[in-house]
Amino acid sequence: MNIEAAANYHERHKPQALILRCGNRTLFERYDGGFSAAGAHALYSGTKSFWGVTAVLAQRERLLSLDETVWQGATIRELLNLTAGVPFGGLGSAVPTYEKALASERRAAPGSRFTYGGIPLQIFGAIFSERLKPLHMTPHEYLHARVLDPNGIAVASWRTLKDGTQPLPTGASLTAENWARYGSYVSQSAGEFAECFKGSLANPRYGLGWWLAPPASPAGLFYASGSGGQAMYVVPSQELVAVRFGNGGSFNHEVFLKRLFGA
Repeated sequence: MNIEAAANYHERHKPQALILRCGNRTLFERYDGGFSAAGAHALYSGTKSFWGVTAVLAQRERLLSLDETVWQGATIRELLNLTAGVPFGGLGSAVPTYEKALASERRAAPGSRFTYGGIPLQIFGAIFSERLKPLHMTPHEYLHARVLDPNGIAVASWRTLKDGTQPLPTGASLTAENWARYGSYVSQSAGEFAECFKGSLANPRYGLGWWLAPPASPAGLFYASGSGGQAMYVVPSQELVAVRFGNGGSFNHEVFLKRLFGA
């Protein structure tokens, strides 16, 4: 790895935090722009990275099946990999409630088209909420109980919608340390969550809430991405986790990875 080249690229694009870890070793850690290790940052769409992992755990507990048809001919897998035929939208402040998401009109045959957006995650949230009623849990409570709390991962805050529910495609704020801790958990359990890192015919580079390795990146790399240059990169074979926070600008994941891996 060329950490210096990656850090230099990061620092040219409104940097706030950069952590690189290999196993238990911290290879690089720096905070800029008035940001500190104690500061929680909005992950924006990086929040999506929680829900494929959560769905795999729920499947193991027989609460759902990734390949069951649940909404207008689309499966849970297609909702999570954004190929359910849902129209573009549901990003930022436009995230719909569960009720509005369920009422969306399908625009394409399930599996035929990749359309980035937040609506499919809200449809999944509505369905998952119903499956969790016997446990008296919300999707976020299940996530905390099964993933976050057992691994010492603290979420500083969650966004709340007007109806009192918390959205799934966005809304989590974490410190860089806590997001890195989540990355380490997923890295160590990557085999268990292999379904999350399979692309679709419509988009081979997107799994269940995770982007998959671009050209010239290490095999098996996957990453979470959020608006404004938020990123978490994971390479299980190298026990590598890198977390990056930024304040907007033109930060590019593929360029950063080329710098880091010397391609």
